Amino acid sequence: MKYFDEAALRLTANARWTTACLAALGAIMATAQPASAQTAFTLPAPPLELPMLPSPSGNWTVMVGIGGEYKPEFVGSKNGKFLPIPIFTIRRAGSVDQFRGPRDSASIALLDVGNFRAGPAFKYVASRKSDKYAELTGLGDVKAAYELGGFAEYYPVDWLRLRSELRQGMGGHTGTVADVSADVIVPLIQRLTISAGPRFTWRSTKATAPYFGVDAAQALASGLPTYNARGGAHSVGFGSQISYRINPQWEVHAYVEYEKLLGDVADSPLVKLRGSSNQTTIGLGASYSFDFRIR
Repeated sequence: MKYFDEAALRLTANARWTTACLAALGAIMATAQPASAQTAFTLPAPPLELPMLPSPSGNWTVMVGIGGEYKPEFVGSKNGKFLPIPIFTIRRAGSVDQFRGPRDSASIALLDVGNFRAGPAFKYVASRKSDKYAELTGLGDVKAAYELGGFAEYYPVDWLRLRSELRQGMGGHTGTVADVSADVIVPLIQRLTISAGPRFTWRSTKATAPYFGVDAAQALASGLPTYNARGGAHSVGFGSQISYRINPQWEVHAYVEYEKLLGDVADSPLVKLRGSSNQTTIGLGASYSFDFRIR
């Protein structure tokens, strides 16, 4: 009962925080005007330009927003929690309207040519505190991780997006993570779109072991058997999203994502004995787009 009460308090607090953020966005939304041809502001040109990349000068479109997700307490957990989620992307203004999947990292499309985009990507992975959840007792803390890398996405046809990301971790883990996804994008009626498709994630040993390995000291403290977690196929899954564009600036969306943990991750005693290999995330959010110019 103690853990149930604590979980309920965490859920209520996080839900109130996210509801407040979405309410603030909604208040702004009510007074938002249609998108203007004018840019919001202008930035000076950068002091230098990187070779092999197009000049950053020109107009850019920024998407920012906030969402909330009900997701596993930690990867492999059988219990859920509600968390706020930031939304951030940058693309060339005037390019094809950008589809954003709920699993996409924050990214900047420095290369935007026809149906192909590529650029840097960033993802923040929250720390995992062993004293927050009974299942993690004795396993020690894992610090927050910062994953830096890049993305590439391609539209072979207007209704299909293929995207891949490759990121290198720093902090809580120092391994490599690769995400691959495909989304079929279908307009239902004007401004209302539904999308769905498969997902796959691969993680190296250094990105897997801190979360799913159990060394001798941890085994003694936690009661779990020792386990050497190696990298490889991390998960396969499927996701679906429905989005509604209120006007050229504002969009709201809701989604569900399912993952099936694989390999050494699914076989970890943390998952097999205390958690679940089935991971489901349900979310909603709102985003706002505006333009700025670089001289």
